Amino acid sequence: MADDFLAVLKAHRRAPLKIYLGMAAGVGKTVAMLKEGKRLIGEGVDVVCAIVETHGRAGTASETQGIELTPRKTLIYRNVPLEEMDLEAVLARRPAVALVDELAHTNVGGSKNEKRWQDVEELLGAGISVMATLNIQHLESLHEIVMRETGVDVRERIPDRIVSSADEVVVIDLPPSELQERLREGKVYPAEKVEHALRRFFTSKNLAALRQLALREVANAVEQRGRRDPTRQDELHVGFNSHPVDAERVMVSMSSRPSATRHLLRHGARLAGGLNSRWFVVYVRTSNEAVERIDAISLRSLTENIRLAKELGAEVVRLEGTDVVGALADFARSKGITHAVFGRTGQSRMKERLRGSILAEFMRAVPEVDVLVVGERREEEAGILEP
Repeated sequence: MADDFLAVLKAHRRAPLKIYLGMAAGVGKTVAMLKEGKRLIGEGVDVVCAIVETHGRAGTASETQGIELTPRKTLIYRNVPLEEMDLEAVLARRPAVALVDELAHTNVGGSKNEKRWQDVEELLGAGISVMATLNIQHLESLHEIVMRETGVDVRERIPDRIVSSADEVVVIDLPPSELQERLREGKVYPAEKVEHALRRFFTSKNLAALRQLALREVANAVEQRGRRDPTRQDELHVGFNSHPVDAERVMVSMSSRPSATRHLLRHGARLAGGLNSRWFVVYVRTSNEAVERIDAISLRSLTENIRLAKELGAEVVRLEGTDVVGALADFARSKGITHAVFGRTGQSRMKERLRGSILAEFMRAVPEVDVLVVGERREEEAGILEP
């Protein structure tokens, strides 16, 4: 319900996070956040606007009236002065609630944190509750889906765990035709940018795909909430606090020499999210992959993929041994794995006949586990940048 966030605040438990989620810029996420901030002020809550990006929109700017604005910090980057949220000032001010726009924003070089979501984590850790805005295309696990559906390579992304840890996720929905009309009326971008935006990012096809993704995310969350509390299945204000039902468990088998591991990890994250399950990323380190023997490129790739797996919410497990299949099968049995995700090995049929197939051996070893094989996809697949 709309009062859930206020109820958590009044209960004096931990600092909650509320996210306003939309399919694209201009649907009204920031305005909705500001309106809620003013409602809380009316209830006697100490609210400040830590950062809001109006982008010159008069309607958005007018909604900031009546909310205390924290002055921004100016940083010099490549001889150009740029403004960012002043994290230290917000922490020193210690409001009950901070409003933070554009959660996926990348901070200017020289900032304490690289990403704004990291600033939000600091605020929450300090006991400051946060309401924030986010567009669906910035979710890490959706990167390849967004690229495939829209042709857009979204460079600013946030870990799924940020959204899954939120106390409320509120979808701000708008039909694509209405958003396009807002663009033409100059309510989203300046007039000189409208036609370019309509041709590139804000096409009917792209907006329909992004809208479906946003609504699907909330629908999945509602379904998961309904499993835990059947009385709340029809609510769009979705909480994620309860522990997931543990009937399903997912394991992703990751090689230390991956060809398309990011694609594999995102696929595993989507599967685990759909099942509302705990999931593991497991790799078996053989003697050939010891630190002193593995090449620098493979080691760097492995380290980066472990970081991504953790950001997607996986528990990363390293096993040791020469029997890769045996180690994976033992782990699957010990953890009660119900779904295992593998990538294609790229081995020729001749090599598989000579050495055996890890996939086939694993399926024979643990026939009770459902196995999904994910096709390869090139990491460098091109796409246009978002506006």
